[in-house]
Amino acid sequence: MAEFVPVPTFELIVFGASGDLALRKLFPSLFHRFCDGQIPKESKIVGIARHALSREEFHEAVTNGYINLAQGEKDHPRLKEFLELIDYVALDAADENAEWNLVHDALKHDGEERVRVFYLSTPPAVFVPICHSLKTSGLATQTSRVVLEKPLGRDLHSAKAINDGVGEVFSEDRVYRIDHYLGKETVQNLLVLRFANALFEPVWSRHAIDHVQITVSEDIGVGSRGGYYDKSGAMRDMVQNHMLQLLCLVAMEPPASMDADAIRTEKIKVLRSLEPITADTIAEDTVRGQYKAGLVGDEAAPGYLEELKKYDDSLNSSSTETFVALKTHIHNWRWSGVPFYLRTGKRLASRRSEIVVQFTPPPHVLFEGESKPNQLVMRLQPDEGVEMWLQIKEPGPGGLRMKSVPLDLSYAETFTLRYPDAYERLLMDVVRGNLSLFMRRDEVEAAWIWVDRIIKAWEDKKIEPHIYTAGSDGPLASALMMDRDGRAWKEL
Repeated sequence: MAEFVPVPTFELIVFGASGDLALRKLFPSLFHRFCDGQIPKESKIVGIARHALSREEFHEAVTNGYINLAQGEKDHPRLKEFLELIDYVALDAADENAEWNLVHDALKHDGEERVRVFYLSTPPAVFVPICHSLKTSGLATQTSRVVLEKPLGRDLHSAKAINDGVGEVFSEDRVYRIDHYLGKETVQNLLVLRFANALFEPVWSRHAIDHVQITVSEDIGVGSRGGYYDKSGAMRDMVQNHMLQLLCLVAMEPPASMDADAIRTEKIKVLRSLEPITADTIAEDTVRGQYKAGLVGDEAAPGYLEELKKYDDSLNSSSTETFVALKTHIHNWRWSGVPFYLRTGKRLASRRSEIVVQFTPPPHVLFEGESKPNQLVMRLQPDEGVEMWLQIKEPGPGGLRMKSVPLDLSYAETFTLRYPDAYERLLMDVVRGNLSLFMRRDEVEAAWIWVDRIIKAWEDKKIEPHIYTAGSDGPLASALMMDRDGRAWKEL
């Protein structure tokens, strides 16, 4: 059974506290940690947003978010106790004349200095103004920490500007750039699988691995994020952060220790070794897509443009990609010649995030029956787990016939205890001061350098998205990209 170790008494100030992320993820995650005894009752949580709400009205919003958005237990016996930790301040953090003394008043307490965390669940354009206001108002102490939600800018230039501005207030060891994928159990288990099992490390290289696939597919559309998404697209929204982080954890060298900087230094080496995708290779090694109306399961789903018209009736076209597939290589001794395929998209056949490591087949097949290469499949969602696909003898008389079957480790079945959501783990790591699962400045900027080059090549070559039907596996061009290499995507 997992042991939940309490964190020190802390103060957490959540900007954008009335937003979807805060109500659907942050406050429910904090409540679960409170119920498991990790959060001391003396801790203080302050929600900040522009809406003029009373403390009681905000408590009602947090309660509704827990029950309706996070599917929590109605009338939970400890919810009222948790809400006593939470205050609310109506404040426009981007306003130069904001009354920051209200935040000081909400944080007043008797006792010793506490860990103070500022969580910026806001658009990145206000990251720097908020941080500077925290400094001038005296709220940012020498030991305070700040959490920055993605996206960190929309290109290298804007990311550097944010990093520079935030860095004027908070030193690098107090900046937590959060990517919730890194808090998932299966993602962390990558390190354990690789570096704690003698079975895998000797074969984790070009000598035994044919290729790697990383897929993050969603069956939902852009929904309420249409206004933001049309300025971003799948490349900026998913590839630059989530998917490149997963690639780094698959491909990185063993760190010298589990120290945060040791891990992050190995990840930055991977990003700097990525093969650039240029205008000469963009058409062959990338696929852009955009969904049209179709069926997702048994339900009719509108097309991307139809969803955008909710925000702008005059919009008749968009070149924003809702799907990206790409192929790249890592130029180092371990991975030379091994292709890495990345795929992400909205309105696909299913909701799935997984990493597939496909091993090279045996040099000679002796037996009858299906012959499939061994695969290690790490599922991140919807059901976290690990599968190892092996060849075995199919039962029955009449000779030796092979069949490919999985050894399946399901987290839900193996660990009957409820295990923490990604945000639960990451929030507690911030309070502890553990930076291991957060991105360092040079990681973010190296990822933008690689992604910016692809976006520029798309623009220079005027590559428009392929149209695919909602509920499919994406554009046909994506399958053809794999087929040219004699490979195929794992079905969604």
